[in-house]
Amino acid sequence: MAKRRFGDRKDAALIRDMDAMHVFMAHLYRNRTDNEAYISETIDLEPMQKWIAAHKDEEFKYTYFHIIVATILKLLVERPKLNRFISDRKYYQRNENIASFIVKRAFTEEAAEGMAVVKGTEDDTIFTVHEKIKSQVLPCKNGENSGTEDGMDFITKMPNFLRKIVLSTIYRMSVKGRLPKFATEGDSNHSSVFVTNLGSIGLKCGYHHLSNYGTCSIFVVIGEKKQTPAFHADGSYTLRETLDIGLTVDERIADGYYYAKTVKLMKYILEHPETLEAAFKTKTEMEAPV
Repeated sequence: MAKRRFGDRKDAALIRDMDAMHVFMAHLYRNRTDNEAYISETIDLEPMQKWIAAHKDEEFKYTYFHIIVATILKLLVERPKLNRFISDRKYYQRNENIASFIVKRAFTEEAAEGMAVVKGTEDDTIFTVHEKIKSQVLPCKNGENSGTEDGMDFITKMPNFLRKIVLSTIYRMSVKGRLPKFATEGDSNHSSVFVTNLGSIGLKCGYHHLSNYGTCSIFVVIGEKKQTPAFHADGSYTLRETLDIGLTVDERIADGYYYAKTVKLMKYILEHPETLEAAFKTKTEMEAPV
C-alpha cells in the first residue's frame, strides 16, 4: 500500500490528477443518488452450472452467488475505477476491495438479517473467496452479530433527540473520512460494492438506488433464474436458463465507455467461470477484445 499523503483518508487515497470535467461534476452534481446510472445484463447459466457440478463442498456448497461475488472482486482488481468514490466533492481511490451483502438467518418473515463483508485481494481466487464467504455466512446463520449491528442496536436504544445528534455527527464524520475503523469495518455503506440476491427470495432483477451516506458507489442486484429463448440463424430457438444482473452505479466515477467494457468483461467471466481459478491479478484474455 502506498504511503499515506496529505489529503488522503484512512480508507482511500485522494485522486489528484482528475480532468477538469470530472472535477466540476463533483461540485455541480453533489449527491450520489442524483447521479445514478442503471445497467443490466443477462447471463447464460449453463457454464456456471457445469462449473458448480464439478466442484463440490458438502459443508458449504458453491452457488451462483459465490461466483458472482468472486467476479465482482476480480473486476475491482482489473477495473480499478470501479473502486472509486466521491466524498466532500473530491475523488478517492479506495484502499481495499470490499463486497458486502445481507444474510437472511432464515427464510421467514420474522427472521433477523445480518451483515456480511468480504475483502478481496489481487491474489484471491474463487476458492479463497468461497472460504471467506463461508466464514461470514455460517456465523451469521448461527445468530452472531457483527460489530456494526451491535453499534446500531446501541444507538437505537438512545432517546430520539440524542440519536439524531449522534447520527448527524456520524454522517459528517463519514463525509470527511474521520470515522474510526470499527465504525466502518462491517458497514455495507462503506464497501466497494453492495450485492443483493433477490432471486433467492423469488424476485426479479430490478433497479436499486444508491445511498448518499458512506462511500459505496455500486449496487448489484441478482434476479431469479428464468428461461430465455436463444435464437439461431435459421429462425429456430432453444430455451436457455439465464440470470439477470442489474448494476446501479455513480456515473461520475467513470465514463460510459469504461462501464460498457466492464459489463462485457463481467459477462465474459461469469460465462467462463474457470477464469476465476487463477489469481484475480491475472488479466482476463477474452476471445474478442473488450
